[in-house]
Amino acid sequence: MKRGFYTIMAAQFFSSLADNALLIAAIQLLTDLAGPAWLVPMLKFFFTISYVVLAAFVGAFADSMPKGRVMFITNAIKVAGCLMMLFYVALTPPGAPAYLSILVAYAVVGLGAAAYSPAKYGILTELLPPEQLVAANGWIEGLTVGSIILGTALGGALVSETVSRGLLGLDVPRIDTGIDTPGEAAIAIILFGYVIAAIFNLYIPDTGVDHHLPRKNPVYLIHDFYHCCRLLWKDRLGQISLATTTLFWGAGATLQFIVLEWARVALGYPLSKATALLGITAVGIGVGAVAAAKFIPLKKAVDVLRVGIAMGLLVIVMNFVREVWIAIPLMLAIGALAGFFVVPMNALLQHRGHILMGAGHSIAVQNFNENLSILVMLALYATMIRVDLSIYIIVVLFGLFVSASMLLVRRRHLRNQREGDSLQLIGMEKPPVRPDHG
Repeated sequence: MKRGFYTIMAAQFFSSLADNALLIAAIQLLTDLAGPAWLVPMLKFFFTISYVVLAAFVGAFADSMPKGRVMFITNAIKVAGCLMMLFYVALTPPGAPAYLSILVAYAVVGLGAAAYSPAKYGILTELLPPEQLVAANGWIEGLTVGSIILGTALGGALVSETVSRGLLGLDVPRIDTGIDTPGEAAIAIILFGYVIAAIFNLYIPDTGVDHHLPRKNPVYLIHDFYHCCRLLWKDRLGQISLATTTLFWGAGATLQFIVLEWARVALGYPLSKATALLGITAVGIGVGAVAAAKFIPLKKAVDVLRVGIAMGLLVIVMNFVREVWIAIPLMLAIGALAGFFVVPMNALLQHRGHILMGAGHSIAVQNFNENLSILVMLALYATMIRVDLSIYIIVVLFGLFVSASMLLVRRRHLRNQREGDSLQLIGMEKPPVRPDHG
């Protein structure tokens, strides 16, 4: 691998590490304010909204200048959002609830993340030869899973009573930091993760690719994006894989908050300990992903839909668990099933997207649909929390929804198969047809 690839990996690791730690710190910040419980999932809602609203434009922005510069700018936006969250009291208008400033600050971090995503993947195709792309993506994804586990653990550790007491006890001579709560102390430390990532961004090499955009018209970009969405949803294999990954990411984002609340109610765990269960689930996803890569060829990708059905049913078992020694293998198993069924479907989606419209447009469509699913499912979860629905009822509804949705997707695939063998499309190559919208 070229040296620049390792610089990209380092930047991605620290940025993702800070992203995952910041979510835990932001939850603690709301807890410090004694905010209503339904605000917690709204954090992810505000973070994700930029992915949906700007889906048609972030790809063009990422292609408009060297990717290292794009990644630096977007990390700088994350730093700004982190600072806004740290000094939310000063930014809160008179008479407005303080939690509103926290949500807006987290939305700014999400804005940076939305624009960062296409740049971090796009630079790989510019920097590396095609024969190294699979290995490079494997390294990036593995590093991302690692940063999720470590970032979640870091966030949990920083908001724990022992560490937060030590951080708040630090005295900076002649400077009043204004940091008075565990959440604020954690965010002050996490800020350095984004700063380190931004420094690495400065050393990402310019690949020399021409960054002149053939089309800058926003109307064209929206029209073109709409065409790509329709193209992928109408494809007999594209619609199956896109429906599956869309559901997975919406369900996965919601499951994060369900596990935290379930651990509090069923196991009596505070936030600092409940985050460990999220890390265990992430380990399971990594194990399942490796197993899928080893045992599931692309031709057999749709066979894993049954695993998605089983995962939804396994989630319901959480309601019968009251001991952590049972919770740990259960979370590991849920994560393993999730990783095992989403990786082949994601590979199938990338394959069909590349054939139909090219990789860049396919990733944009995928991000839009998956993050729209996150918004919808988090809004539903926040509503259920707001009306004081029991977490045990929510777990049952969630598990049944996942299983039923996967069952419907599988039935749609079988119907497609009766109309013609759509699996024959796998491996077929044809140049992407791009319309001219003038």
